[in-house]
Amino acid sequence: MLQIDIHSFSYKKKGYPADATGNGGGFCFDCRGILNPGRFKEYKSLTGKDQAVIDFLETQTKIAKFLEGVLQVVTITIDDYISRGFENLQINFGCTGGQHRSVYSAETIAKILRKKYPNITVNVTHDEQPQLN
Repeated sequence: MLQIDIHSFSYKKKGYPADATGNGGGFCFDCRGILNPGRFKEYKSLTGKDQAVIDFLETQTKIAKFLEGVLQVVTITIDDYISRGFENLQINFGCTGGQHRSVYSAETIAKILRKKYPNITVNVTHDEQPQLN
């Protein structure tokens, strides 16, 4: 059965997440092209799981269009991996600090994939925000 590991991470702090499966990594999506809520005082101490940040991203940025594209790409691979009996896929979302955009993206894609593929395991790890794991 396929297991998908989704990471949010910071390009500035630790860089790309390691692939524990030994497959050499997977998808990596750069969220830095999306307006950063962390540039605004009221969102600085929040994360991509906080409603205020979610509202900002969903109303003030093009994150929905960005994630729509991500979904189009990854589902091609997921469908193929399921049909071929592959066991692991890693999907990574990076942003400057690993706090807002990448966290939101990881959580949102995980929620969609869990609904679309109820028979696979989807894990989310926030590399810079361990309190969210």
